[in-house]
Amino acid sequence: MSPMALCLQDVSSGYQAALVLRNLSMALAQGEALALLGKNGMGKTTLLKTIMGYLPKQTGRIQMGGQDITRLAPHRIARAGMAYAAQEHALFQDLSVRDNLCLGLPKASVFDERFAGIAAVFPVFKSRLKQCAGTLSGGEQKMLLVARALMMRPAIMLLDEITEGLQPSVIARLAEALLWERSQHGTTMLLIEQHVPFALQVADRFEVLKQGEIIDGGDTKDAVAARTIFSHLRI
Repeated sequence: MSPMALCLQDVSSGYQAALVLRNLSMALAQGEALALLGKNGMGKTTLLKTIMGYLPKQTGRIQMGGQDITRLAPHRIARAGMAYAAQEHALFQDLSVRDNLCLGLPKASVFDERFAGIAAVFPVFKSRLKQCAGTLSGGEQKMLLVARALMMRPAIMLLDEITEGLQPSVIARLAEALLWERSQHGTTMLLIEQHVPFALQVADRFEVLKQGEIIDGGDTKDAVAARTIFSHLRI
């Protein structure tokens, strides 16, 4: 039996003396997409930063494909095949679109081959590779952020509220891109989301985080999935 793509066992972490995650456990199978939902301040972004190694773990263990990454530095976790699309300040505003995309590559020589797939789902970038990333619209910057992660061909993608503040057409484009990535490369995904329809469209399962603990979950195709999630978000 192959190891889980990502496995967290009794993980606790936070900011100095402030504990945010409390003995949290979760597991994602190879190729699975899990949407993690919850109100603001519940620990969702803290969880992604903990997985990526930006925050120290006070307890517990994290494994990626069977490899223990609990104490690895962020750059080593990225090299192991994990991509992180952060919520804020994640692009290099003064660099071109092409230069930002190149940051997701193991070597520059594979740019054309990998960009061919990206251009199919984000055609807006085909004629704008030389444009400064900071001059893109908010929606285009979010698409570039996801495109950069896709250029890496990661085993696992961590996505932090990539739909926040976007218009419906851009959200639909992002959903199409992530579904394409899963169908083409079997990428495992952990999505932090507030946009419930987007989460249910892209993910296989959902879990609800409250005060650093998983309190509910289920299949996104379940007829009551949306109702269950909204009941927690309204509390």
